[in-house]
Amino acid sequence: MQESRKAAIVAAMLFGMCQPSLAQEVAETTDQSVQIELNSATDTENGGCLLTMVTTNMMQQALSRAAWQVAIFDSAGVVEALTILDFGAMTSGKTKVAMFELPGRTCADVGRIVVNDVAECQAEDETDLRAACLSGLATQSRTNIDFGL
Repeated sequence: MQESRKAAIVAAMLFGMCQPSLAQEVAETTDQSVQIELNSATDTENGGCLLTMVTTNMMQQALSRAAWQVAIFDSAGVVEALTILDFGAMTSGKTKVAMFELPGRTCADVGRIVVNDVAECQAEDETDLRAACLSGLATQSRTNIDFGL
């Protein structure tokens, strides 16, 4: 009986070694995604808020233009503005850093940023990829400002 138990344990260990790692699973799910990170938010001298965004195009296609409409909420949760974050051309597999200023409000006045829609997402061959750029969008924030879908 003990030998069959040892064999079961060894089989379970070998089966576990054959399973894809969590990193592989994440990589597979992000193969057709665009990742946008709100990396920093800094007050400007003229009373605005400068957002530093880090984005990575994990799609198979290069994008001739990628832009998202976002809603800017104040700290009380009221929508203050709708604006476009235009990242321009994005090479497949490449990370890009862009900065956007929100004039007339300090960063402490910004409570949340929500991706409202895709303004433009076009492959270099002019294929419209707006649906893929929304359904495959992954967001995160390294700031006190909530950023997401």
